[in-house]
Amino acid sequence: MTATSNGPTATGSGPAATSNGSTERTLGQLVASATQDMSAIVKSEIDLAKAEITADAKKAASGGALVAIAGVFAFLALILLLISAAYGLVAAGLSPWLAFLIVAVALLVIGAICVLVARSAFQKIQGKPERTIKSTQDTIAAIKPGH
Repeated sequence: MTATSNGPTATGSGPAATSNGSTERTLGQLVASATQDMSAIVKSEIDLAKAEITADAKKAASGGALVAIAGVFAFLALILLLISAAYGLVAAGLSPWLAFLIVAVALLVIGAICVLVARSAFQKIQGKPERTIKSTQDTIAAIKPGH
């Protein structure tokens, strides 16, 4: 003959029976269930975030590729415009070698101006985070005993 029990087991993991016959879960079971549910919710949210980020990364990659292709076409168009400018000078009466030389010199001047502007910008770079270093030194001084 086997004994059956409607009450909690010795480990406290079984459902407890109420006077009307329905089973209620113990506090430990409720906490365990809530912990499992929270873990599942967090995992689901992480999976959703990964899916959204992956989709956004794919969109960004295709957009970046299109920008690169547009840049190549713009560069080719620039070359054609420069050749057209040289031929325009030829049509204005200059010899072809002189027309192309004028366009080339103009490009070199524009390039030199860009280099000078870039050099000026690079000279403004300090090379180290002065404010962060000062803030860190102040923090250390404030934490050290005897100050």
